[in-house]
Amino acid sequence: MIYHNNQPYTTLDSLWNVLHSSFNTTLNRHVDHNILNEIECKPSQQWNSFSKAEFKSAISKCNDSSAPGPDKLSWRHLKVIVANDDCLTNIINIADSCINLGYWPNYFKVSSTIIIPKPNKSSYDQPKAFRPIVLLNTLGKLIEKVIMERLQYTVACNDFIHPSQLGGLKFKSTTDAGAALTHIVQSG
Repeated sequence: MIYHNNQPYTTLDSLWNVLHSSFNTTLNRHVDHNILNEIECKPSQQWNSFSKAEFKSAISKCNDSSAPGPDKLSWRHLKVIVANDDCLTNIINIADSCINLGYWPNYFKVSSTIIIPKPNKSSYDQPKAFRPIVLLNTLGKLIEKVIMERLQYTVACNDFIHPSQLGGLKFKSTTDAGAALTHIVQSG
């Protein structure tokens, strides 16, 4: 049984509501969009069509043992599909169309959420003892990976990110964060 605020949740609907409210705590938080006015304008750049090499590079890094999303398409299966030149060309056409139209199909947004227990908890009667894992459709994840690779490259080459930004960037690690923190502390 799951408890939240000292109240037991026993029905599927009530359990869903308490887990949803626990995992999505930022859902209704106010966001100050005025901060966007402080961002320096940069010149726009041409977005080139995707290449086969970009897709082959991105999919080669995907773990075959990852759980598939609602489409039931595993990375292992998608690697076989991408190995076929005609299939890869079609996938690239889909990705290019998404960019050119500024549209992300609903199919890529479909997800399944799995709630798993966090390891080594003394009790599993609180929502905080669990972690949600969101599984998206695999083809959409592949296209997102290729877009992310290109955006990170563009951002790094054009100094669009502050040098102290370390999280979520390639070639940045906790070692970099530690070195930056050490520098800040030592320089007073």
